Amino acid sequence: MNDDKLPVKAEEGHGAVEVAEPIADPGIEPHEYRITDIDPKAADRVERQVAAMFGLAGLLALGSCVAYFAIPRYAELAFGPLTGNANNLVLGLCLGLALFLIGAGAIQWAKKLMVDEEISEERHDAHSTTAQKAEITEAFNQGVEESGFTRRKLIRRSLLGAMGLLGLPAIVLLRDLGPLPGRKLYSTIWAQGIRVVNDVTLRPIKPSDLVVGQLVNAAPANLAPLQEESGVEYQNAKAKAAVIVVRIKPSEIRTPAGRENWGIDGILCYSKICTHVGCPISLYEQTTHHVLCPCHQSTFDLADGAKVVFGPAARPLPQLPLAVDSEGYLIAQSDFTEPVGPSFFERG
Repeated sequence: MNDDKLPVKAEEGHGAVEVAEPIADPGIEPHEYRITDIDPKAADRVERQVAAMFGLAGLLALGSCVAYFAIPRYAELAFGPLTGNANNLVLGLCLGLALFLIGAGAIQWAKKLMVDEEISEERHDAHSTTAQKAEITEAFNQGVEESGFTRRKLIRRSLLGAMGLLGLPAIVLLRDLGPLPGRKLYSTIWAQGIRVVNDVTLRPIKPSDLVVGQLVNAAPANLAPLQEESGVEYQNAKAKAAVIVVRIKPSEIRTPAGRENWGIDGILCYSKICTHVGCPISLYEQTTHHVLCPCHQSTFDLADGAKVVFGPAARPLPQLPLAVDSEGYLIAQSDFTEPVGPSFFERG
């Protein structure tokens, strides 16, 4: 018996096990031509089918836009005991079918028209040499050519048209994000004569209530009535109008030009909303007069116009000009002179 044909034994544990011979590489099976490979009419027929799917997908995408505006927002459809929103149902069907037809057309294109010959290549290291990169580029260009994308104009144009039209519903549906803010981002409910109150007790604040080094979270006195009228309006107004009031030694304050009369005996008031992404801030360090945003560590110097000294915030905290009314309470001279909140809300 030829020793080369004997099973190979390998040690495993306390004994030996037989290791079977590796299976010989069977190679690639002979290529079978499809009807579209040998019959140009069949290929053209499939091309028209694929283009029809892409074209219909584009029409369905347009149909979803039309349905969005044509069907009443609260119209309902009944299917026996089941009911559903007609607008949502038609939108879903149109977009779902459009995506399905694009996928089905791509599959039909790949299975019937693209070159389907199998190839094999040896595995190699992850790092590619210059020659291998050139080979990959050549193979990619060959794949583009064999896909027929450049040659079959009907498929190419219908696919690009369908994909372009599919973007329209996404633009139309942006309307559902809510009404446009208009000028609401530029103003708050602060106004001339509005008292500054503690945001917890809602008690008006006098200068004598604050000591040097103290920071108080505050709100406008006209915020409370909104809570009874509308919860949504109240929350929106509260989010924009929240402020921090701090008292610093006047000798340590560097007042920006034009704000000489915005403070009262070292008492300054700034928006509580970080100008980076809108997080509420109040982490105050008395010795440096810095206030820190807990979200992304933007740091503002309250003794120097709340300018940014660290972090991603792009502009200082807006300052609210203060005055004192006839009864000795802190009041606002006006609304903020610039938009509060994240910097992308600012429009100059």
